[in-house]
Amino acid sequence: MTTNLIADTAAAAGAAAQNDHISALKFITCGSVDDGKSTLIGRLLVDSKAVLQDHLAGVQRQGETDLALLTDGLSAEREQGITIDVAYRYFATEERKFIIGDAPGHEQYTRNMVTAASSADAAVVLVDATKLDWQNPGLQLLPQTRRHSLLVHLLRVHSLVFAVNKLDAVPDPQLAWRHIAAALAQFAQDAGISVRATVPVSALKGWNVVDAQPGWCGYEGPSLLQILELLPNTPADTGLPLAFPVQWVEKFSSSSDTSQGRRVFWGRVAAGSVQPGTPVQIFPSGQRASVAQVLDHARRPVGVDAGQSAGIVLDREVDVSRGDWIVAAPTEAAPAEDDFDTPAAVPAWPGSRELRTTIAWMDNEPLVAGRVYWALHGHRWVKAKVKRVVHKLNINTLAEEDAQQLDPNAIGHVELLLQEPLPAAPFSQARVLGSLILVDTASHATAGAVLVN
Repeated sequence: MTTNLIADTAAAAGAAAQNDHISALKFITCGSVDDGKSTLIGRLLVDSKAVLQDHLAGVQRQGETDLALLTDGLSAEREQGITIDVAYRYFATEERKFIIGDAPGHEQYTRNMVTAASSADAAVVLVDATKLDWQNPGLQLLPQTRRHSLLVHLLRVHSLVFAVNKLDAVPDPQLAWRHIAAALAQFAQDAGISVRATVPVSALKGWNVVDAQPGWCGYEGPSLLQILELLPNTPADTGLPLAFPVQWVEKFSSSSDTSQGRRVFWGRVAAGSVQPGTPVQIFPSGQRASVAQVLDHARRPVGVDAGQSAGIVLDREVDVSRGDWIVAAPTEAAPAEDDFDTPAAVPAWPGSRELRTTIAWMDNEPLVAGRVYWALHGHRWVKAKVKRVVHKLNINTLAEEDAQQLDPNAIGHVELLLQEPLPAAPFSQARVLGSLILVDTASHATAGAVLVN
């Protein structure tokens, strides 16, 4: 276990060095209710000296510091002692800057956890040793631990770290660590989840959180913070054809020297890169043009890669609105040896009305065939009809089971029929093009997170 951990950490260090090691790492803490997520974040903030004295004095309770209150700021959270909404905190060490998202563990607020995970570089899944049959080598993990780990994996969070917490509260921490670490490794193997590291911690006492405790629980690896400092950021989808969702159209630019008097289309590059001269096509109209200029956030003419915001000026006026996509122009297909006709153009991102998807269902009402929802893809809204529920995933056995519906917090495969085509792509290939959300047409509540297969 320790050898694998050190090897994983070294590999992560190499990846981080190649991917802007000094850039901020955005990670979330998740897991079951009362596993100590808020306390862990509080410990990271306090021991890294990222909390002011007056703020620290404000979370004193009966002479003791309640670390969880550093993130649980809502009155309902403090009354109930649980995390409801995602709370973001910022801190930095000499090695790295961090943005932490404290995600709720209660099943009722799974949608908030999914929202936080969708933009995270890493996830720390906490496991409460006191809630498990730690004396049993074949112990079962909590359902929410399994569910959150699967959601993190489905959402392509780049790095996952298991942190086994509250080992200071069990009679034999070394035995508990050995059995729980083995159970986590077996679960990850069965689910096909890649794990960067597994580390024992005590968030309450600060053991192995910021400073390493060599030999504790028989563990000789780095602390949790040392692991986080070496994790790589999520790589952008730069090696793909251009895909650019238009978020805002600047109709009359105040800086005609940069926009040449034409409209500027602003948004964030979803895939590929864009430079002046790039031939593009507008989706869904099909009109073609070339990129005349690319502006960054400061209106400087530069080339922009995936993951960065940009303003695109085209070489001619075409009808483009918020929600449209500017994509790479189709390429000519190679003709067959016996085919002398002009080859057909191959779209870089062909549109599709039928999608085979994996859905994490978050609505209180079950997902059933025939229901119609709003689907948001990029900045485009279309109606989506549930064509068929193929099966659901049993989070305990990881088996795919036949199902007629998806209940709240279930994960399953579903076929969707869209009102109009979208330039969707497999989520495993392109994060932005492969993700949608479903919204209830009556309540306007987010109902499900959709990943295109």
